[in-house]
Amino acid sequence: MILLVLLIRILTSSLDFQLNGVQAESNLSSKFNLGSAKEQNGVQDSQHEKIVLASFNGSIHSPKFPHAYPRSTVLVWRLISMEENVRIQLTFDEKFGLEDPEDEICKYDFVEIEDPSDGTILGRWCGSNTVPSKQISKGNQIRVRFVSDEYFPSEPGFCIHYTLLTPQQAEPTALPPSALPLDLVSETVARLGTVEEVIKYLEPDRWQLDIEDLFRPRPSWQLLGKSYIHGRKSRVADLSLLNEEVKLYSCTPRNYSVSLREELKRTDVIFWPSCLLVKRCGGNCACCTHYCNDCQCIATKSTKKYHEVLQLKQRSGMRGLQKSLTDVLLEHHEECACLCSGNTEG
Repeated sequence: MILLVLLIRILTSSLDFQLNGVQAESNLSSKFNLGSAKEQNGVQDSQHEKIVLASFNGSIHSPKFPHAYPRSTVLVWRLISMEENVRIQLTFDEKFGLEDPEDEICKYDFVEIEDPSDGTILGRWCGSNTVPSKQISKGNQIRVRFVSDEYFPSEPGFCIHYTLLTPQQAEPTALPPSALPLDLVSETVARLGTVEEVIKYLEPDRWQLDIEDLFRPRPSWQLLGKSYIHGRKSRVADLSLLNEEVKLYSCTPRNYSVSLREELKRTDVIFWPSCLLVKRCGGNCACCTHYCNDCQCIATKSTKKYHEVLQLKQRSGMRGLQKSLTDVLLEHHEECACLCSGNTEG
């Protein structure tokens, strides 16, 4: 009888241990469970994070890289360094290609990087025009999420190489222009003298390619800019000359420099040159000879003209600035007259 009781107790303890072990494992799994929230692009996000203990340098990549990745896929990696003071740097392979964005937004297939320390999304990328820039974690963890919908998988996908950095190696460097506020970038751009200097400041690693693309002849079927006159236009606009004209001839009685962002009320973009020369009524009013008060030089005849400039605009959901030549409409005064509101004597 005593042996039977002991046997029953041993079996009961073993069963309790197994049940508690299952419960503990379930709790650990749920800690990294992403849930089953429906993504906007229709992909069901029901995957668990894959924990990657980064003790050495390595890489993660989309399935079948460098070939087309599968459809309807959600994969999440959380890279963790075992040492608290070590940071993780992510570098994208030069071979990068996902489904193109729609309206400059990565809606369908994309790779996204998040810093788990504060939940900041460091970036979301898709398409194949540019390779994403390097990313460094703020702490000892970083999270990568890859999503593909049920349509149009592309190749080669992506491959991310991760590197461990010491605190000295991970010291923050100067932020790129694309990460700075537009007002600050606009002030810096305004001080530059030529188009080349502007592009070099914005894209120091690929400025020559951007210059070539900016002035590359466009197909004839594309819509012509409004600065065409009688269907003709100089092949390349001398934006640097426009900028020099503003410096030389601003603050004269008839020539004024105007800030395009203020004139057009476009604080969401940057223009270069940031100011353009226009004809505006100004200077002294000498027409009042009988003690006139509050005389103003006003326009009696005006015209509007188009000017071609370089426009810089932030990309939604992506890093970097979109660069394009665009036409802006500015008012020029052709004839002026003095208007006096009153006089001190009859």
